[in-house]
Amino acid sequence: MRVLALSSSPRKDGNSRMLAEAVLSGAASNGHQIDLVDLADVVRAPLRDCRTCRLSDGRCGIDDEYEELLRGKVADADAWIFATPLYWYGIAGQLKIFIDRLFCYTSSGNPDFADMIDRLKGKRFAVALTAEESYPGAVVGATAQLQELARYLRHEFVGVVRGVANSRGEVQRDPAKPMDQAYALGARLFDGIVSDYRVDSERSGVIWPTGAA
Repeated sequence: MRVLALSSSPRKDGNSRMLAEAVLSGAASNGHQIDLVDLADVVRAPLRDCRTCRLSDGRCGIDDEYEELLRGKVADADAWIFATPLYWYGIAGQLKIFIDRLFCYTSSGNPDFADMIDRLKGKRFAVALTAEESYPGAVVGATAQLQELARYLRHEFVGVVRGVANSRGEVQRDPAKPMDQAYALGARLFDGIVSDYRVDSERSGVIWPTGAA
């Protein structure tokens, strides 16, 4: 399986990126193909008014590497890892721009929108998030936004790993051991049970089969 991490911190030695690398290491330990992209190197402009920005053939008119990333890596991956520091109690701007610009490729104005929607659906999805504050409520908004994105794209939301850190590399000293948690999350990325019940869902009454580790 192909696992892609999108790091949204402008710091290439930042804490959220380190968590993403740990998730990828865990995935690689089970033989999965891994890749990491720094969004700051690729996404250079925010979403514009598609009614005036689109090219004559309906394609996006923004000239950067976004489309190459989307078609060449994002759409083909079997799992996404979104890594972000907490900025003003939300996700980093680079990641928000990446998400916003999905609109240009999934709306009916784009000639390939139906194919792109099909390619973006049904992946495994996880989040690596760091924040200076340890207060649990600080990350609720950012986490909820990404959970809803996963739901909208019909992804299976596998989990969130959170580290408390500020200065570079400090996440490694977090006593909650988020680096170990990130590695474990990556190792079980395609094996973990993902439950999302509704009131009428059938339930077996057994979560973990007998003999499961």
